[in-house]
Amino acid sequence: MPDHNVSPGGLIEGFIDERVTQKGLDGRTEKAYRLDLERFTTWLDQKVSETNKSQYLRTEAGNLEDWMEAYLDYLTEEKKLSPATICRKNRVFGYYLSYLARQGVIARYRTLRPVRRVSPHSQDKDQLSKKEADAFFAAMEREYEELDSKFRRRICLRDLVMMELLFYHKIEISELLRLEAADYDQKTGVLTIRRKRGENSAVYLFSRKLRGRMEQWLTERENIFHEGECCERMFLSKFGKQLSMKMVIKIFDKYKDLAGIQKNVTPKDLKESCMKQYARELVMEMRERE
Repeated sequence: MPDHNVSPGGLIEGFIDERVTQKGLDGRTEKAYRLDLERFTTWLDQKVSETNKSQYLRTEAGNLEDWMEAYLDYLTEEKKLSPATICRKNRVFGYYLSYLARQGVIARYRTLRPVRRVSPHSQDKDQLSKKEADAFFAAMEREYEELDSKFRRRICLRDLVMMELLFYHKIEISELLRLEAADYDQKTGVLTIRRKRGENSAVYLFSRKLRGRMEQWLTERENIFHEGECCERMFLSKFGKQLSMKMVIKIFDKYKDLAGIQKNVTPKDLKESCMKQYARELVMEMRERE
């Protein structure tokens, strides 16, 4: 067996180094991977007796996979985590099993069973209908028009642009937070998205209203004091700092409540909602421009 630290903590750090640090992935990915594995280890410690705790990694192939699947079932059934979250954790656990096998900690491993799909009816409950999406953006636009403070209108404009990017272009929240002011070309209407693993892709903002708001926000953004390593970020807090995932969720929840939406939805659900219903409208707008 190779000479390495086979304690759970040592193995997790070795995995993070190989899978995240050496590949140049961002800090959010590192944090997510570490939390996934540390929480699984904590849960497993509560399930495995002290006698077997130090040996569970060296048991026959299939045992650790069984525990991982049981944990994912627990998160699905007891914690009610979304299918997308469970799927991500399933993928991370698969990477970790592969790492353990390469390190010689386990002799072999099997692929974890696929995440159980939810029915189309239950998926609808986790997404906004066209009517709800209209109400959501109407609530944002109404507040923007009613605000009498230039500062508050500036922040509301920022929120409008962020939510429309999530909704119309299905941009990931992590990608939204990585955007820099220079990533948008006002002449072409093209936004450069910084994907994971250092890949970039170009997204054309086909909505004239969204392009107008983007240009207005980039002008208003200059009135927010910003400095330091995050000063180039496209979306800043009112204090000129980088926005966090929690702040985006808080913004979404605010306008969801103002719109009277009772569903337990998140910004991730926003970007998955109503794309088919709006596709015709967006195509028609593009045709009118031609």
